[in-house]
Amino acid sequence: METQFYLYRKFNLALMTRWFLYSFTILLFFGSITTGCAQPKNKQEATSAPAAVVTGAERMNEYLPLLKGKKVGLIINQTSIVGDSSLLDTLVSLDVNVKKVFVPEHGFRGLAAAGEKIENEKDKKTGLPIISLYGNNKKPTKHQLKGIDVLIYDLQDVGVRFYTYISTLQYAMEACAENDIQLIVLDRPNPNGFYIDGPVLDTSLRSFVGMQPVPIVYGMTAGEYAKMLVGERWFEGAEKLDMNVIACANYDHKTKYELPVPPSPNLRNMTAIYCYPTLCLFEGTVVSVGRGSDKPFQQWGHPKFKGKSGFWFKPVPVWGQKIDPPYAYQEVYGQALALNPDEALRLLRYSVRTTWLARAYDWYPEKDKFFNNFFEKLAGTYELRKQIENKIPEAEIQASWKPGINAFKQIRKKYLLYTDFE
Repeated sequence: METQFYLYRKFNLALMTRWFLYSFTILLFFGSITTGCAQPKNKQEATSAPAAVVTGAERMNEYLPLLKGKKVGLIINQTSIVGDSSLLDTLVSLDVNVKKVFVPEHGFRGLAAAGEKIENEKDKKTGLPIISLYGNNKKPTKHQLKGIDVLIYDLQDVGVRFYTYISTLQYAMEACAENDIQLIVLDRPNPNGFYIDGPVLDTSLRSFVGMQPVPIVYGMTAGEYAKMLVGERWFEGAEKLDMNVIACANYDHKTKYELPVPPSPNLRNMTAIYCYPTLCLFEGTVVSVGRGSDKPFQQWGHPKFKGKSGFWFKPVPVWGQKIDPPYAYQEVYGQALALNPDEALRLLRYSVRTTWLARAYDWYPEKDKFFNNFFEKLAGTYELRKQIENKIPEAEIQASWKPGINAFKQIRKKYLLYTDFE
């Protein structure tokens, strides 16, 4: 009886599939007729569609000749794609001699939580060793680079100083310079590359979440940033580095580039990516930024804000991650910042804003416990905490950043590969 039911269900499924494919073909046919009949109003309309952005990884003719006869290492994760395929799988299929894979924070598949330890492992598909560049081993060692002629860096950054992929990039550059290894940076667009804002890092606050004197939002791709590190000699041995940057095509700093793959577990969409430069400052306070909720980096709150706001969410641990979110299973009261990218851009005004940080500080009853020791490293300055505590208006705070930003812009413009937004 069970076998008869299975065959019956299988038959019906096949029938439905054939009907769907038939209907879909008819729709495509009539759709093509309609499209063929529709004429553009003028020649300009016919040619006005912008060309699709082509990432450095997709411009294989530019860098495959550099890999011929070489032993190759890759710094990649889930964002390192060529079309729909992993860069690793693509290169292996082309008989490139890939020897090792190095991975940044969040791991090879980008599923590990912020701060979660990444273990070394082997790729199940290729059998290649995967070496973590997070935790105690942020910089490839001489031993790990043994047998490597060329190291390829291909990570999708988000253009924010405390997002750690550019720190991984600098450590890779240092290691290559020290060990006479060529570095190839496969450039990718910066989804926050259309503005510059935030305090420039005070170098006495250098850490893995901020290694160089740049603003929170610095308006450069990874390739441009790498050129700046070399050109400004911002690391020891920079002049020795043999580096090639494979630039993107059809991209400039006016482009609002939508990421095809989330770069990390809590930056799931463009709304979160736009809110991130502003809301990540809360990570240096007692306030939750929505980790463990359905909208991380789109909302903020604290259990003690009950009565201050009617909006609330309840964080829960994320399956597969070893670190529980703050205030797991508690009602967290606060504010939803934005629900879609357009709303985020309107609200944030292409800037790093302090309005919500000041509001949360005002709401929190124990002022001396609001900030933690991580805040200055994220902000990159000792001044912002004092400004919030002294209730300095947002416009005045932002104005205090301008001299540093203007000085940085003079450095930045020397290394741009793409037309600027200004």
